[in-house]
Amino acid sequence: MGLNSRYLLDFNTDNMYGEYYDVIIIGSGIAGVYTALEIDSKYSVAILTKDTIDISNSVLAQGGIAVSLGKEDSPESHLKDTLYAGAGLCNEESVRVLVNNAADNIKRVCSYGVQFDRVSDKELALTREAAHSKNRIIHAGDSTGKEVLDKLIVEVNKKINVYIKERTWVVDLLTEGNTAKGLIVYDEDSREYKVYYSNVIICASGGYGHLYRDTTNPAVSTGDGAAMAYRAGACLMDLEFVQFHPTVLYHPENKNFLISEAVRGEGARLLNDKGERFMENYHELKELAPRDVVSRAIFKEMQKNNIRNVYLDITFKDRDWLEKRFPMIFRTCMSYGIDMSKDYIPVAPSQHYCMGGIKTDIYGRTTIKGFYVCGESACNGIHGANRLASNSLLEGLVFGKRISQEVDEVINETGGKEKFVRPSIKSEEPDRIVRPNIKFNRAQAKEDIRTIMTENVGIIRDRKGLSEARAKIAKYEKIVENMLNDSIEDVELQNTVLLAKLITESAIEREESRGAHYRTDFPETDDEEWKRNIIKRK
Repeated sequence: MGLNSRYLLDFNTDNMYGEYYDVIIIGSGIAGVYTALEIDSKYSVAILTKDTIDISNSVLAQGGIAVSLGKEDSPESHLKDTLYAGAGLCNEESVRVLVNNAADNIKRVCSYGVQFDRVSDKELALTREAAHSKNRIIHAGDSTGKEVLDKLIVEVNKKINVYIKERTWVVDLLTEGNTAKGLIVYDEDSREYKVYYSNVIICASGGYGHLYRDTTNPAVSTGDGAAMAYRAGACLMDLEFVQFHPTVLYHPENKNFLISEAVRGEGARLLNDKGERFMENYHELKELAPRDVVSRAIFKEMQKNNIRNVYLDITFKDRDWLEKRFPMIFRTCMSYGIDMSKDYIPVAPSQHYCMGGIKTDIYGRTTIKGFYVCGESACNGIHGANRLASNSLLEGLVFGKRISQEVDEVINETGGKEKFVRPSIKSEEPDRIVRPNIKFNRAQAKEDIRTIMTENVGIIRDRKGLSEARAKIAKYEKIVENMLNDSIEDVELQNTVLLAKLITESAIEREESRGAHYRTDFPETDDEEWKRNIIKRK
């Protein structure tokens, strides 16, 4: 079975081991774990995670969480900054939900023991990041994501109604009609395929950063949730908007370590190889321009001067202050012989976040009944064409909470475990001719696709490069169509090829430049081209 099939495996649920849970959550990042904590304890909840529970993109988030707490700040100001960064493509209703529910969810997170930096017992420390008009980023040093997730994991481990299934790969969403019924999963420990049944499936599986060669994302970020949802008939939206973080460490031994935007928020300056500041040539906000602007400026500066990186200068700050404010960044840079208090930090842009994903409404609902999505795997219109810094963790919290409040309604309507009838579902092609498995290097194929995406569907695009990418990906399409998908590596490769195809086609279709999507052959933003690219399986 290949890219055009409803399911990736030949199966019959009647012959498979199955378990029922009131709620199943895919993913163990902040969105998934916080949602589990907020669901009523009377319901059984399974968290399925591809690796161990502490491996996710959330844990790598350095900068912080945006929330309007300052006396001169307001949710309305936060909304305006989000809309500005999103380049005219944000869903204002979704953004209002985000900013108006931010403070309550931060208070809730603090009740779970999360320790943000403070200026006093009653006041959290606030900093600024790119495109924010006020200091509104709360943080825990430069390891905010880890601090939040570590404390949430401690709490979720105490919950007797939550069952954590590590090393469990989700393959496909089971549906009857247009209603979610469960998941086909691969248990890496027992090496068998299983079925987990539920009337409430929540996808918080993260983005698709590992479709690119250079990314700050962990290896688990391969877009499995979006690919699975697409096969099930859910709508995907805005896949062409891929955010590249401007400042990622550029060192022979490490090209994926993030240098937080908060470093620029504290005054760090970008310099070219001649030691000259250059951001003033590209945007009035200089180093604090929106991320897409800064990434393109660095990219152009590198092209113009034929260099592989630029530099970040914060040497004007005291060493003790730097060690306290950015302990992880300082420690990591020192391990590569870079003293932030004396040396410039070599940096270059790298893939960081996906604005596009599975289309949802303001309650996390998708076009499939009982299937909800939150976090980076969702696309509810908050980020538009370019995510505002430090809105990502906040989105996972706010919409995870909203989804948790939907659970009662769904279970009351369906009757829960007592009325759940185990469905009999089998793949749609039981009589297909079994084709011989194609022998080729799966790992090399994935690397090839990552190179294609980086070079042709990256920071700066044009029709020629996008068309070349589509043609190269089409060759892999033909190969994977002949695969039996008898291993989880085959499944992940199918997801990689499918999403690479859909992202590229979305980028070709949008003939304008908007936010993170920049085309040299269509450099202007088209006032009439505000529409969203919504894709559904044919």
